[in-house]
Amino acid sequence: MAEVTAKMVAELRELTGAGMMDCKRALVEADGSIDKAQELLAIKKKASIQKKEGRIAAEGVVASYIHMGGKIGVLIEVNCETDFVARTEKFQNFVKDVTLQIAAMAPVAIRKEDVAADLIEDQKRVYLGQVTEEGKPAAMHEKIVAGKLNKWLQEICLLDQKWVKNPDKTIGDYLAETVGETGEKISIRRFARYAMGEGIEKRSNDFAAEVAAAAGLQ
Repeated sequence: MAEVTAKMVAELRELTGAGMMDCKRALVEADGSIDKAQELLAIKKKASIQKKEGRIAAEGVVASYIHMGGKIGVLIEVNCETDFVARTEKFQNFVKDVTLQIAAMAPVAIRKEDVAADLIEDQKRVYLGQVTEEGKPAAMHEKIVAGKLNKWLQEICLLDQKWVKNPDKTIGDYLAETVGETGEKISIRRFARYAMGEGIEKRSNDFAAEVAAAAGLQ
């Protein structure tokens, strides 16, 4: 059996965010293989999350974030199981990071299941029109549209979006890590994002005319 050193444990902890003892046990089980130990920790983390799914998470916080001097605002509710965890730095940092994500990436829904069916059908029609116009073989239309639709859903669903602070992870990955580290079920229940002037038809002026007016030439 390969020797498990403190350096190996520290490296695995850096890669996974798991506890020191969990990393050491995984490395022992994986006979010193970092890659295999990562797989084992991922499997255990998934099993732990699934075990927590049945729990009730009714504590947590309602948080807000205002960006760009009041141009963008986010309101979010994130739940956990106890008020103790809700007050921890780990949980608070997670909530803050998620509000920043929403402000930056403007997700439409939390997960794919939450996306309205009519919105999905509208997007399908858009993609079908694109592939038809591009002259793709009819036999390939369904597969191409499905691929485009899946990519679009990943872009608009919060949990599937790449985390802006670490694009190697999705927000879903970050959530799973936070669940593992706090030991409690955590769920993003709902959010709202507001952008100044969104949905209001704005006056469009000729740019050259605006510059001339500002310079007193008109």
